[in-house]
Amino acid sequence: MIKKIAIDQLRPGMHVHDLNFGWSDHPLARSDFLLEDARALAQIRSLGIRELYIDTDKGLDIADARTQNEVEQDLEQEMTQVALAQPPEQPPTPLATELRRARPLQRQALELIRRAMEQTGRGQPPELPPLTELIEALMDSLERNRDALLGLTRVRRIGRYTLEHSFNAAVLTIAFAHTLGLERTHTAEIALGALLHDIGKSLIPEEIVNKPGALTDDELALVHGHVLHAHELLRTLPGMPEAALRLIAEHHERMDGSGYPRGRRGLEISRQGRMAAIIDVYDAITADRVYQTGLEPHLALRKLLEWSRFHFDADLVQRFIRCLGIYPVGSLVRLESGLLGVVVGGGRKGPLQPLVRVFMNANQRRSVALYDLDLSAPGVGDRISGIESPAHWRMRPEVVLLHALG
Repeated sequence: MIKKIAIDQLRPGMHVHDLNFGWSDHPLARSDFLLEDARALAQIRSLGIRELYIDTDKGLDIADARTQNEVEQDLEQEMTQVALAQPPEQPPTPLATELRRARPLQRQALELIRRAMEQTGRGQPPELPPLTELIEALMDSLERNRDALLGLTRVRRIGRYTLEHSFNAAVLTIAFAHTLGLERTHTAEIALGALLHDIGKSLIPEEIVNKPGALTDDELALVHGHVLHAHELLRTLPGMPEAALRLIAEHHERMDGSGYPRGRRGLEISRQGRMAAIIDVYDAITADRVYQTGLEPHLALRKLLEWSRFHFDADLVQRFIRCLGIYPVGSLVRLESGLLGVVVGGGRKGPLQPLVRVFMNANQRRSVALYDLDLSAPGVGDRISGIESPAHWRMRPEVVLLHALG
């Protein structure tokens, strides 16, 4: 049985099932192993882990520890209550129309980020004007129909992680800032910081950034150094906003002081730094990378809610869930009728009844002609029964999402 325990309850003889450490980098090669001695225990405690999961069928048990199923059921209920507090918004522009604008905007953004990282890799600061113009265009697109760009954050290609992650962070920051009611000028400043938050990685050897195995202590120090590299390079750049610099400097800080590079805690971290920490981890854990299979968006939001007990600003995590909805655009869902579909937009009555693009009857295991089903429309009796793994169905949600483009 899988159970969740506090780090203080962990002792040799227990079998670690999951270190529950997706909110940060760590030097351990794996997170499923028998804890054999006090030395290994001390290493785990030094990482800042506060809660983790053990397998009681393979090691020692704790009788009163909660099971993983119990934890997840409570988190699901909490997520639903949190998401329902956000009133639905109706976009002024149809999704298909905005996708046609947003797709080339994404390609432009990835090219600008690539160019900025190449400049940084040569020790030169990036050119700000094209990047600030890009941020303005992204904000305009999100105002017309936020689901277009949010859907495009699910479009991933092998070998483009850093570029896509930077683009996604900017898009998510703008959407999050809108939910928080931040004014446009400040939103533009922190979105620029999000776009450039990982630019310091261009100074780290690619074989370390994309290493599939565990990092050595020296390699981990190099990776952690990307924060200071970026801040030092950009702080003397004319026109670089202070709000953007704070975001870049603090996106790996954690509320309990377990982050880096300064070990700041609580309100020592700026609001944009606390926002960036959430966004950075959300996008990272939903991506397939050489050393991980990405979580589905719904599960990633659930993990953020779980980790907000110690590592993230709990109020901001709840607001981020309201921003995306518990079934973010690009989520693969199964309906009670057995239909499979991809969430392509928010519903008129709230996050539990989104717009779903149906492509398969799972009960009959056959494809159907694509059509959009508004679960909030009168007379529609179908509901979401759960999320599904795209890998299980051998499909890519972004293909369904982008079908409107032809």
